[in-house]
Amino acid sequence: MTITAVEQSVLNSISDAKPWALVEKFSTQPRWRAEDVNIGADIITEYARSLGLDVKVHEAVIRLSIPHSASVTFGDKTFRAKPPSLSAAAPDGVTGKAVYIKADPKSLRLYSRDVKAIFGDSFTSWDDLRSRIEGRILVTEGFGNPALTSLVQELGAVGLVVINPGQNIHWGTSSTVWGNPGLEDRKNIATIPVVAVNKPDGAEIRSLIADGGELTIHSVLELGWFRQKIPVVTIPGNEEADKFVLVHGHYDSWDVGVGDNATGDAVLLGLADVLQRNRDKLRRSIRIAWWPGHSTGRYSGSTWYADTFGIDLAENCVAVINCDSPGCRWATSYHQTTCMPELHKFVTSVITDVTGTAPEFIRPKRAGDASFFNIGISSYYSLSSTMPEDLRKEKEYYDVSGCGGNIAWHTEDDQMEIADRGIFNTDLQIYTLSALRHASAEILPADWRLTVTGFGKTLNRYAEAAGAAFDFAVPKADTEALLKALDTFYKDVETGSIDTKRANDVQMQLARILIPVNFTSTPRFAQEPAIVTPELPVMAVAMELSKLEGDLVNFALTDLRRGANRYVAAVREARKLVESARR
Repeated sequence: MTITAVEQSVLNSISDAKPWALVEKFSTQPRWRAEDVNIGADIITEYARSLGLDVKVHEAVIRLSIPHSASVTFGDKTFRAKPPSLSAAAPDGVTGKAVYIKADPKSLRLYSRDVKAIFGDSFTSWDDLRSRIEGRILVTEGFGNPALTSLVQELGAVGLVVINPGQNIHWGTSSTVWGNPGLEDRKNIATIPVVAVNKPDGAEIRSLIADGGELTIHSVLELGWFRQKIPVVTIPGNEEADKFVLVHGHYDSWDVGVGDNATGDAVLLGLADVLQRNRDKLRRSIRIAWWPGHSTGRYSGSTWYADTFGIDLAENCVAVINCDSPGCRWATSYHQTTCMPELHKFVTSVITDVTGTAPEFIRPKRAGDASFFNIGISSYYSLSSTMPEDLRKEKEYYDVSGCGGNIAWHTEDDQMEIADRGIFNTDLQIYTLSALRHASAEILPADWRLTVTGFGKTLNRYAEAAGAAFDFAVPKADTEALLKALDTFYKDVETGSIDTKRANDVQMQLARILIPVNFTSTPRFAQEPAIVTPELPVMAVAMELSKLEGDLVNFALTDLRRGANRYVAAVREARKLVESARR
């Protein structure tokens, strides 16, 4: 696909003046304390209304954990630290024997509870690791992420000190609970203090505890339920006004957070402005939302919205576009573009048309306000452009989760110099063209054959791992049958044998059926924990079968049978839906 004359006229009418002014305004406005966040919402609302946009401001009551201060003490030596939000507060200190265990550097960003993935070959099992850390304070490399925190807590550690990989200490979040917790989530709330130190101090702490000894962790956090504002702009479509594309990003940030996520907030503002002025070109509506609670609430703002408007989203949302960390310096590459498989062709056309370079895709992660998977809505983008890998290595930057790859991410250094106006304008064009095309397409631009082909590859991998222990013949056969039915469906759509409304209804329902089975293991409208979610997660236990012994094998096979049943039921439901499209 190439940019049409109509699309080019929309892109030519983009104005970055007000959006860039928002970046500059936010570069002096902290947005991490509860009161600061609401000031940020008021600023967004003011800027949006000055552009003639109709803004509805929701007030959500969400649970936040706001970190204030932390330290690590060994003897008479005290080290500066930061407590990840949603870790346990320890204002009076927690003291315990310290043990250092080296982590695999590749696991720094890995939200996994796999002992081998985190610690390499040092340990073979949870029990092996438990014998080393139970009743102690663990010191290791990494970030205070949810998976690591929950793992060491479950294995009996009384505290966790993570050594960040650079000179800066990064803020973070340590809870696996996604959004506001429900009653069942209480057991997963972090109960141990976690603190992060920088690499030089971490090296000194390691040397001090080499011969044993006790550490004391102090951490001060403010935990509670806060009323936070959610500004939302809706631009009505002209033919299917009830259907909408949701474009969203978080406006709370650590300190002033220019690259994460003032630039994203500004892209949303610029996109809303240009599409409002070109609303006559929209078939469907576009809804633009700015979230609080991203960092201090583990995505509690977007989750509140998913909970509160779940039925509307399920019935009417055709796609979700996430905007986080666009427009950062040196971020000229799209080799880590987040996108669900059914939209790979569509997103490739957008990015190629704007930049001349095809993106490379990664599977959507259980992170970054991805709060809509369990409703079953096709999603793309999360982190935006990033710096080329060779440039990152040349600068000796370690891997981070935002700011276009700049290691100012989640630190006080995420200031105005992290933003790049030229790259910002490129990313603004990408987001604008994505939303415009998705909202204007006569036929929704998904190809579910790509998703189902991926299912087949995953099943082959699981079958190989399970060996003779489990027969994957039925799931494989049903997958092939669905793929054939989809081939016929898309041919019929192309020839006009299926009318537009029916074709789009089928595609939306396919999303509701197939996305949850590929990204979730909990009931619909619930939220998965903030850890790695493998492909077809209800059958992923197949990868562990060869490592298990005794009763554990039968336990795992029970889970696998139930997971396979869920998968087959979903695939058969999808096939019936597709085959009924011509009737």
